[in-house]
Amino acid sequence: MQASWILSPSEREASVTAHARSPLRVLVWAALGVIFGDIGTSPLYAMSETVSSHLLGVHGIHDKVTMQLGQYYGRDEVLGWTSLFVWALLVVVTVKYVMLILRADNEGEGGMFAILALLRAKAAKLLSTRGMAVLVLLAVVGSGLILGDGVITPSLTIMSAWEGLEVVTQRWSPYIPWLSVATLVALFSIQRLGTARVGAWFAPAMAVWFATLAAMGAVNLVQHPSVLAAINPWYAARYMLHFPRATLFVIGSVDLCITGCEALFADMGHFGRPAVRRAWFYIVWPALLLNYLGQGARLLDDKPIASGNVFFALVPSSPGFVYPLVIISWMASIIASQALISGAFSLVRQAMQLGLFPRVKVVHTNPDVEGQIYLPAVNWGYLLLCTLLVVGFRNSHNLAPAYGLAVTGTMAFTTILFYFVATRVWMWKARWVGPLCVGLIAVDISFFVSNATQFFQGGYITLAIAAGTAFTMMTWQKGRTALGRVIREAMLPTDLFLSSIRVENPIRVQGTAVFMTSNPGGIPHSLIHYFKHAKSLHEQVILLTVQTRHVPEVPEEQRITEITELGEGFLWVHAAWGYMEGPDIPSLMARVKASGVHINLDDVSFFLGRESLVFTGSSGMSLLRKLFFKVLSQNAVPASAFFRLPPGRVVELGIQVEI
Repeated sequence: MQASWILSPSEREASVTAHARSPLRVLVWAALGVIFGDIGTSPLYAMSETVSSHLLGVHGIHDKVTMQLGQYYGRDEVLGWTSLFVWALLVVVTVKYVMLILRADNEGEGGMFAILALLRAKAAKLLSTRGMAVLVLLAVVGSGLILGDGVITPSLTIMSAWEGLEVVTQRWSPYIPWLSVATLVALFSIQRLGTARVGAWFAPAMAVWFATLAAMGAVNLVQHPSVLAAINPWYAARYMLHFPRATLFVIGSVDLCITGCEALFADMGHFGRPAVRRAWFYIVWPALLLNYLGQGARLLDDKPIASGNVFFALVPSSPGFVYPLVIISWMASIIASQALISGAFSLVRQAMQLGLFPRVKVVHTNPDVEGQIYLPAVNWGYLLLCTLLVVGFRNSHNLAPAYGLAVTGTMAFTTILFYFVATRVWMWKARWVGPLCVGLIAVDISFFVSNATQFFQGGYITLAIAAGTAFTMMTWQKGRTALGRVIREAMLPTDLFLSSIRVENPIRVQGTAVFMTSNPGGIPHSLIHYFKHAKSLHEQVILLTVQTRHVPEVPEEQRITEITELGEGFLWVHAAWGYMEGPDIPSLMARVKASGVHINLDDVSFFLGRESLVFTGSSGMSLLRKLFFKVLSQNAVPASAFFRLPPGRVVELGIQVEI
């Protein structure tokens, strides 16, 4: 049975367009190995942390080992926890994200910046300047929280998997942080191979993982089928009414079962919406429901729970059962990390496209899918931060409080952005969308408030990472805006510049000069600066504008989109490359020559402008932000490397720009 909201004909067509050479069944399989690792490994720790939070809220103790005594909770508490898990998965993941939020893609790309780009492109006229600025801020802060989540997820899940060894013997405890660090190094080292290849490797392991989750849950569910009563939401409501203080702590732990939602949305561009939806409805959701119900059933049992670890208590505590489960969990934790890493790559690239992040190296790893990319700088930065967290916190129980704040804050921001997409882009009726979004935000805020109670226990880590990321993005945007304004003011209209050339009749030297410019509306400041000081021009001057299209490759015969003769030896050349291609300007010059333009390829010089920032009070930026912007500018990928210009023929013109 297939409902229309699982895979509609229009979605199938969109999938074929965005992932033209990748069959849907292949994308579903690969998505299973990349996207669902985060939410799929939540059973490792979510229920254990929930019981621990209940103990703190009711009895004032925060030691999971006390769970094995079986005297601090009863049947009503267990059914309440389990019901909260069942309905969190239904309302937040299935309804909000899979059925609603995944619709808000921008040409197949998901994530907060994709929503922001969609609003800029199709609803900017319907929003005030201040309103758009607020949405940009929400997207920046929310994405900062996701990137912070991407640092915590690998650290937490990998440590949680290795901690299964403690169920057998505590002698493993001193080695768990170092086993986790070794796993992190291996994980980040293979990212350069690309998410498609990594997903193909991980998909079989993830399929085994979800089968294991379902089997473990089903076995325990058969022993205590009465836990199925938790499907009734009344048990969740009754728990919250009877234990209001404990609920304040418990809700934040229940939130751990939905921590992969934003990664699911951000990673959508890697595999497409139809593949993500099918994998969720047919594989992931059923397996998670069975496992959480099974964990609830296990808590109804009188048998002790070693080390307070409910997940590993689903199997007998003998090495023959625990060690294989640790290995499977270890593989699943690596996949959970992969989901956030892939999402981070997508978010950073989208930030660069929106002018919110400095230019870093982007490696496209799959010619069939635009969204599958690798960012070396982000990859190794994540490895460093994850290693510091593992070494600093030592175990998952200490790190768990830092996890929820990132997710819950982001979910609320996503709901707000979704409202504007639904009402401004899709033109849905606000009287229907408004109450729906208010209800979803109420759920998001309840999760956030609960997690905020653990701010000083580790939650500050997430907010610190998010604040640093948001400060970087907003500084870059404000600095580039100020810089662009100064540069535009310094530009001369093309007609005015050419008229002055005719009047002054400057010395013309042999050869061709190529000036790169992203603004076809005037003469670039690098050319003006050169002419001002050299008092001469080359016999032929080419103004070159490069465009990147959303196709893997642009055929060579379509590389040059326009050549305009301006007079006085000036030409304007427009060229295009696909997203899988790195711009190669020297080869473009050969094609310009083949099109009929007389060029001596051995006598071509390339001119680039390099801005030297001079700080004044005109930009409205503080001195600290100006200094930080200067550092970011100096460390961005240089244009000469990006355009593959031959070093011996590049002339960089230093220009002082006041901001």
